[in-house]
Order: sequence, then structure tokens, then C-alpha cells
Amino acid sequence: MPTAARTATDPAAAPAVPAALARSPLNGWLAVIAVMLGIFSIVTTEILPIGLLTAIAADFRVSDGTAGLMMTLPGLLAAGAAPTVTVATARIDRRLMLCAFLALLTLANLLAAVAPAYWLVLLSRVLVGVVIGGFWSIGAGLAERLVPAESAGRATAVIFSAVPLGSVIGVPAGTFLGNLAGWRTACAVVGALSLGVLVLMALVSPSLPAVRATGAALLRGTLRGVHTRFALLMTFLVVLAHFAAYTYVTPFLEQVTHVASAGPITVFLLAYGVAGIAGNFLGGGMVARCPRTVFGAAAGLLALATLLLPVLGRGERGALVLLVVWGIAYGAVPVASQTWFAKAAPAAPEAASVLFTASFQATLSLGALTGGMVVDRTSPSTVMALGGATAVLVVLAAWLHRAKRMEWPRS
Repeated sequence: MPTAARTATDPAAAPAVPAALARSPLNGWLAVIAVMLGIFSIVTTEILPIGLLTAIAADFRVSDGTAGLMMTLPGLLAAGAAPTVTVATARIDRRLMLCAFLALLTLANLLAAVAPAYWLVLLSRVLVGVVIGGFWSIGAGLAERLVPAESAGRATAVIFSAVPLGSVIGVPAGTFLGNLAGWRTACAVVGALSLGVLVLMALVSPSLPAVRATGAALLRGTLRGVHTRFALLMTFLVVLAHFAAYTYVTPFLEQVTHVASAGPITVFLLAYGVAGIAGNFLGGGMVARCPRTVFGAAAGLLALATLLLPVLGRGERGALVLLVVWGIAYGAVPVASQTWFAKAAPAAPEAASVLFTASFQATLSLGALTGGMVVDRTSPSTVMALGGATAVLVVLAAWLHRAKRMEWPRS
């Protein structure tokens, strides 16, 4: 068994909690919160343009599809940064790397806030992509190094709660602030938040030498597994379906639902985010026992919501109900996808996490790009229908996996 895989599965080889944290559990939880806030800042930065897309497009006089490049570029860069950074920084202290990525995130947000031209906004989004791939690949698996083993599960849940919280708090708040004081102000505030998290990370996190090197050979070996490839297919389809449509939900609400002002749009996005938290907990509670069912049900609800939006979403009430259904559905997707990858490669969890991050972000990028091309040539309603049709394919793929009775590999 490769060294990295043995380290990841052998309890005796698991990294010990630093002595300072072992003596003071509170410090360990503060470090966990710092990682969670770092991911919260990243998630908010990454998807903030969804709520401000039309305002930014109008400011720089570009189309909504061109503005969608703000979602495409970070995902594309993150997909490359996840494996590259993991391999290249295998021997560098993880605390130092997390702080460096938060500094880069601060710079990216402030650059966007003062950018006089759209190409500088896109450059800032390139930096965001590097941060996403690097911070996620390193930070997502640090819980067991920050708290005692018996608390690692709860700490992991705290870290990953940043994802739905970014949708519930970060994006609606940023959208509201952007509509109130301008989108540049929203970017500047998120930059200030990133700087604050950087200071917290530097103060409360211990030295975390890299002890679980994931090499290119292990990544290639993990990718060869049939279950891993099926996980890649499922993730590709469902994330493509979601982001091809959701990236352009604000133009849909403005042009099809005819939401008259920015305030109601913020409420719609907030309702979607709250529903996403509910979906995250519902899916997380069931996914370990029946990942196929959770994935298939989430894709089915996503397809239902997006296919019905062009029909029932012409009124505010119908659009709101369908956005809640959509939020519940997509809230379960990240945990279902990550669990599927983990089950597909139980002997190499870090490699599985890298592949999950890379595939997720690459498809996010492709979904936003595809949706942008469609919305510029047709309408937001067509984009919704496209997303729904793609989600139907996920349901069929999950059914096929179950029908073939494909058993998960054992560690």
C-alpha cells in the first residue's frame, strides 16, 4: 500500500493533536472556527457575483453571459489548483499555507473593489480560484489534527457548515449591501472579513507540519477505480445542471418573474440558502446509509424545480416555492458527492478529497460558462430548462448504478 494511503487509514499513523491543543481543547476549537470562517469567506467570495451579476454587468457594459465569467474562472483555476497545490506543498506547514491563501483572498477582493476595468475583475477571480483549490484541499481535512479524535466528527461538521452558511448569510448579505451601497462596497467588506480571518488564523492555529503527502501516483491510482469514475460522472452532471442554471437566477427573477426591486431578490436568495441548510442536514443524516438514494432524490428535486420555473416561476409566489425546493435539493449535493468519492476510495481519503474538489470546481466553471452562452443567445427560461434536463440524467445514472448492484470497495 502506498505510504500516503497507509497513513490515511492506519490509526497508529494518524497525526497527533499538537501538544498545545491537547492541553487546551478551547484553542483547538478556535482553530476549527478559524478554518470554518476561512471557508465561509471563500464560499461568499466565490458565489457573491450571482447576486450582483446584473449590477456588475451594467457597470462595465458587458452582457450577463460575459459577466458569468466571474463564476467560470474561479472554478477552472480551482480545479487545477487542487491537485497541483496539494502535491507541490506536501512538505510545507499547513498553517503557513492557510494564512497565505487568506492573504491572497484579501488581495483578490480588494482588487475587485477598485478595478477600473472588467479584465481586472476577472484577474481577481483568477486569484480566487487558486485560493479555492488550495485552501479547500488543505483545510477540509484538518479537523482531526485540531481536536481530540472523539471530537473530530463534530469539528468536521463545523468546518463544512461554512458552505451552506455562505449561501444563507454571505451571499444575501453581500447582495443587500451591494444593492444598498454598490457592488464594490460588498467586495471591500468581504475583503475586510478575509483579512480578519487571516489575523485570527495566525493567532489561534498551531504549527501544522504536513504529514500526509498525497503524490501524483496516488491520485492517478485513485482515478483508475470504476467507482471513482462513476463519482466523477455523477458530480459532473449534477454540478453542471445546478450552476448552468443558478448562476443566472438573478436575471431570471428580474426578466421572467419581474421582481421589481433588489430587496425581494435578496429575500429569494435568503430563502434558497435557508432551504440549502435544511437539505444539507437532511442529506448528511442519510447519505452514509444510502448515498445512491440521496443523490438521486436531490437530482430529482433539482430537475423538478428548474423545469417548472419557466412555467410556475412567472409569479413571485411560485418562484419562491420552487427556489426553496431547489435549495433543499442542492443542499444535499456536496455532502452526497463527497461521501460517494470517499466510499469509492476508502484507502485514500485525501486523494478522494482532491479529486472531489477538482471535479466539483471544474464543472462549476463549465456550468457557468455553458449557461452564459445559452442565456446570451436565448433566455433565462431556456437556461433553467437546460439545467433541469441535465439533472434528469443524474437520476438515470443513479438508478443505473443501483440496478447494476455495484458494491462499494472495502478499505
